Amino acid sequence: MPTYDYKCLDCGHSFEAFQRITEEALTGCPQCGGKVKRLIGAGAGPIFKGSGFYQTDYKNKSNSSSSGSSGKKPDSSAAKK
Repeated sequence: MPTYDYKCLDCGHSFEAFQRITEEALTGCPQCGGKVKRLIGAGAGPIFKGSGFYQTDYKNKSNSSSSGSSGKKPDSSAAKK
């Protein structure tokens, strides 16, 4: 369930409401009872939890240990010298 931000048009009180998407928007301020307006939010930011934060955490461990090289092809011009 999303959290919506509201601001009272009469007293300026800002508050949040935890509501279902299907619920109607709130109409009254909890402090003064005045009319409120639902604010447009920026949305949720990324949440970093658990493993997988670093690029190396996503690689297949069996493939990375068996290759033994950096993945670059040898330079053929250096071998001819």
